[in-house]
Amino acid sequence: MITQVLILLFILFVLLTLGFFIFLHWGTRWGSTSEERALQMPGDVYLEGGPKARVSMTRAISIAAGPQTVWPWLVQLGRGAGWYSIDWLDNRGRESARHIISWIPEPKLGDASPVGYLRHIENNKALVWWLKGTKFLGALTRLVVDMRLAPENKGSRLIIRMSADAVGFTAKLALLVFQFIDSIMARSQLIGIKERVENYGLRSINPDEPETGAKDQYQLYEVIYANGERAGVSGKELAERWRQTAIEDGLIADSLTSDSG
Repeated sequence: MITQVLILLFILFVLLTLGFFIFLHWGTRWGSTSEERALQMPGDVYLEGGPKARVSMTRAISIAAGPQTVWPWLVQLGRGAGWYSIDWLDNRGRESARHIISWIPEPKLGDASPVGYLRHIENNKALVWWLKGTKFLGALTRLVVDMRLAPENKGSRLIIRMSADAVGFTAKLALLVFQFIDSIMARSQLIGIKERVENYGLRSINPDEPETGAKDQYQLYEVIYANGERAGVSGKELAERWRQTAIEDGLIADSLTSDSG
């Protein structure tokens, strides 16, 4: 009897492990082609020379609208508009914006958010967020969020690559957990972008949820724009840390002590 139970538990363990890695294989490349996964992205160089423990996840989606219509949705993502993904998980229940928000400024190098600071911008083409190093499950990790937008027939093709490396005893575990979590959220985010663009275009008003003027209406986590203005709830996540990193890296010259507000 004990032997049979052990055999069943072993089989269950094997099946769960197999299912886990099948999910990762699907989730870390969702929607992308082999050519897109091999494509050189602007942020790929940021991890060069780093630790060997590394992951790269490339997802993509086609959108029935031109890059000029998709771009405004991309540049407000994480900059006060929320994350367009699973709001009760990554936005503490706040519903991500379903219109182009009036008060969010144009993206600038050095804008800081929970996913680092903006390090690269090509208008209507590319955005790269850079997180220089933070502790995750005991490992020191770095992260690149690389967004590439290109025309595709009469619409657009959006590619988002999440790359990370880690150092420390738990580095491989940390990256494995990161892949699992991100595989859940990233697909929802890409679909969220597509649905917003195709359903709402460039509308500036959401009649179901008009703007109140509150800078945390659509996003809980703080963002600090390059000019020092802020949105979200002050102190939520590490925007101040990433802004300081942008200052140290020479992206912006001012400091938090000289910011107003």
